[in-house]
Amino acid sequence: MTPGSDRRIFYGDMLAALALATLLALVWSVRDWHQLAALRLTDTDDAMRLQQIRDWLAGQSFFDLSQHRLAGGMPMHWSRLPDLVPAGLILALTPMLGRHGAELAAVIAWPTMLFATALLLAARVTRQLAPDMGSVAVIVMALAYPATTVFLPGRIDHHNFQIVLLLATALALVRPATWRSGSITGIAAVASVAIGLEMLPLLVAAGVWLAIAWIRAQPGADRRIRGYAVSLAAGLLVAGFGLRSDQWGYPACDAFTVTFFRAAIAAAGGAAGIALCARLTPSPLPRALIAIGCGGVATACAVAAAPQCLSPYGEIDPVLAHLWLTRVGEAQPLAAAPLATIIGQAGLMLAGIGAAAWQWRRTRDDRWSALLLLQIIALGVTLLQMRGAHLGAPLAVPALAATIGAARRRNAHWALAIWPAAAGIVYPLAAQALPDPTQARAGSAPPVASCTTPEALAAIAALPPGTIMAPLDPGPYILAASAHRVIAAPYHRNNAGNRASYDFFLGSPPAAQAVARRWHADYVLLCDDSLAELAPVEQPKDAMLTRLRDRRPPAWLVPIEMRSAGVHIWRVR
Repeated sequence: MTPGSDRRIFYGDMLAALALATLLALVWSVRDWHQLAALRLTDTDDAMRLQQIRDWLAGQSFFDLSQHRLAGGMPMHWSRLPDLVPAGLILALTPMLGRHGAELAAVIAWPTMLFATALLLAARVTRQLAPDMGSVAVIVMALAYPATTVFLPGRIDHHNFQIVLLLATALALVRPATWRSGSITGIAAVASVAIGLEMLPLLVAAGVWLAIAWIRAQPGADRRIRGYAVSLAAGLLVAGFGLRSDQWGYPACDAFTVTFFRAAIAAAGGAAGIALCARLTPSPLPRALIAIGCGGVATACAVAAAPQCLSPYGEIDPVLAHLWLTRVGEAQPLAAAPLATIIGQAGLMLAGIGAAAWQWRRTRDDRWSALLLLQIIALGVTLLQMRGAHLGAPLAVPALAATIGAARRRNAHWALAIWPAAAGIVYPLAAQALPDPTQARAGSAPPVASCTTPEALAAIAALPPGTIMAPLDPGPYILAASAHRVIAAPYHRNNAGNRASYDFFLGSPPAAQAVARRWHADYVLLCDDSLAELAPVEQPKDAMLTRLRDRRPPAWLVPIEMRSAGVHIWRVR
């Protein structure tokens, strides 16, 4: 393939990715316009991200990631890196569209840009392994549920950004082994951990695969491991100075804190040790001993420097862990899920693992082993926490696209048979035909109104600003839609505020009044769908939750008439 033809193919893939991403974004925006137009975003994290960007643009320091209207000032475990482009779009578009229009355009444009990039990267990874199947990969990636859900308009939180970085890592692993491909792997790893630690197991797997390729003395492996080590160490140092927040010293390993930084530098030292020994011997056995030694020393140093990283969520209140964290949907283990959920969430990933294993066995191309390893690690993460399915789905795309190509070369009918397995959207549709106990229970209950609809949030925002005692999930939406302060929100660092919320709603009226006074609550908010996850035995008969649901508030709560159905709010005397 000549440079000119390769350039034409690249531009063709880019045009196809941009066109398809734009078309789907348009369709999704029309479908969700009622919510989008009011900037009521899909997820609590998206709403909080928008508010964090607003606070920054309003003068809050770049390094101050605390949410000062949450629980008196709650240090978020986030990064400014995903804020940069949306904030830039808002600043650039405000003179033309006004502030609301600029924010609306930004929350639609940013996920679309990332989606187009993900489609393009999926095509480029596939073309490295199956040169004629890049266009097919664009389509397969566009159907790669559940990963596609994080690219919907309004999804401005960091998960889509991390999927793009994961695909960039995969592309670097399957490209020819050079210093540049190694450095891209290191840079992507640093950017990913600076954003969040969800992808850490896959990043470790990528580093291990590079080390194995070096042990086997594959062509270019020496240069690649040096590029990886240099970019990883340099990138961590740059991020440590440029992206550290004012909560850099927060005593936890749940984000890019000094605690995690120490562990990461130790790990980078292991890669540097291998790189320094790269030319000592070409023999696999000595190289294996060197890699094991460097890896062992690096691991020991990381554990010694940051023992908190062995239990990143160890500081969470046990009551919150039981009542809240163990019931968060994305934190549920796939291994304990019903069959319908397993098929819907992990069906594409499992198909991709099978296809990658078959391609590796068929072609004997070790690059397939890189994708297979990443997919297996993503499956392992998903077995522990469902959120891993978003990472496994895009990794399945190259193998499935290549398998379609192999089937098409054999027989067109074979290709038609493979397509349903490669179309991620098929799996949740198929799962609907299976019994799901959780859905059955939800379906038996009458529908209830939510207090996070645009109408409900507008009614809440119309009240004089004050501090609201509410369950966890409405918190970010209230912050983004109003000038109110909230006590609770679904973030693990907010131990005190979240515990106060549960103590209030599950406590007796006198105990709840003491909590409300201690937190200077002006309002109490309860919606028809609030705390529905709690079992009846977890709701004492005289608890505030029960009394408020039965419309039996104590005398120190004064009902406020609301225009929106399903929203019940009281003023604290």
